Amino acid sequence: MAELVGVYAASHGPMIVRNWTVLPSRWKDSLTSAFTELGRRIRAARPDALIVISPDHWVNFFIDNLPGICVGVGETHAGPPEPWLKEFPHRVIAGHAKLASHIVETAYGRDFEPSVSYRLALDHGFCIPLWKAGLDPLPAIVPVVLNDLEPPQPSVKRCYAWGTVLAEAVASYPGDLRVAILATGGLSHSIGEPTMGEIDEAFDRDCIRHFESGDRKALLDYLDRRLPVTGNGAAEVRNWVAAHGAARGRGFELISYSAIPEVYVGCGFASWNLGAATGGPTRRPDGTSRDRT
Repeated sequence: MAELVGVYAASHGPMIVRNWTVLPSRWKDSLTSAFTELGRRIRAARPDALIVISPDHWVNFFIDNLPGICVGVGETHAGPPEPWLKEFPHRVIAGHAKLASHIVETAYGRDFEPSVSYRLALDHGFCIPLWKAGLDPLPAIVPVVLNDLEPPQPSVKRCYAWGTVLAEAVASYPGDLRVAILATGGLSHSIGEPTMGEIDEAFDRDCIRHFESGDRKALLDYLDRRLPVTGNGAAEVRNWVAAHGAARGRGFELISYSAIPEVYVGCGFASWNLGAATGGPTRRPDGTSRDRT
């Protein structure tokens, strides 16, 4: 049977690539350290397949055709179409069609009806974390698109439930397969609004604390209350909620957080300890949380 061997999250702001050469060295160091640690953890888990949860930034879909959830079930996916990602090393990205189809079948059995695509183009939301984390060679990628961009969007409660479906699909997959999940996006940012460039650091840190607490209701209530009144990019936290659901709300650990105005994003990186019985951050022997910036 398949095994869920890791659950992770990372920001994916385009300016991480587009503004890289002009970023102050302290932010370069912070982002490099965070992506390096993320990549180390993913490689250590040795996944054969990586389910990546991201929005689609008007590459595959638009407002005339905007699914709440879409699973990429193809044998391959196209690399990023953005010209500023031309150095991304993969023009064609291997998928895992059997696992993806099993996810869809499991979802329908649990009253979810995701859309499917046999040929997605994976934009910067998928590819920046894969690239910056140094995942080469890539495991097979199962892309999952969540609509974080345009109302109506899946509720945070529904996103958490979707994560539990992903975990169930992995557990019931009839093959010897190591599977990890990577949620990308967030934390707070604002795009195309009068507040563009602003980072709601208080929201980000409160959000992180709620993930750490292990209290599912408190997290979902907080996001229901706060997401409508912070920057529109914070909606991508839904992807983190799905990852949290896949991990059953256990063992959230912050790898790094930095509010970086030059990339317009509160940049967060995290992993979940799937062996933890309860929520909360992993602790050092002296009782302090790991990897805070």
